[in-house]
Amino acid sequence: MLIVDDSATERYFLTDLLARNGFSVSSADNGEDALLQIKADKPQLILMDVVMPGKNGFQVTRAIARDPETRDIPIIICTSKDQETDRIWGLRQGARDYLVKPIDAQALLSKIAALG
Repeated sequence: MLIVDDSATERYFLTDLLARNGFSVSSADNGEDALLQIKADKPQLILMDVVMPGKNGFQVTRAIARDPETRDIPIIICTSKDQETDRIWGLRQGARDYLVKPIDAQALLSKIAALG
């Protein structure tokens, strides 16, 4: 599982939560690094922030969803952008789900389980 977020606090929270629930977790602090990591080692799931320096999460999600090698990797957007238009746009870019920060641990785990 890959966590893509420029916030060290958010990466730590999500990594800790997922590791305690048996997931193997890696992380990237920007979209460009995430794309390199995904090519090198395809994760089973990506948790994607939107607001980051460089490429934003919508751009990175679109790049992953349009690449035949990576389009099958599910992406859950985890962002502070809470407008319905943002949620619709994120799903249109190829995300499977959309969560607004602060992330509710049980909601996230339920959404991950639903993807299985």
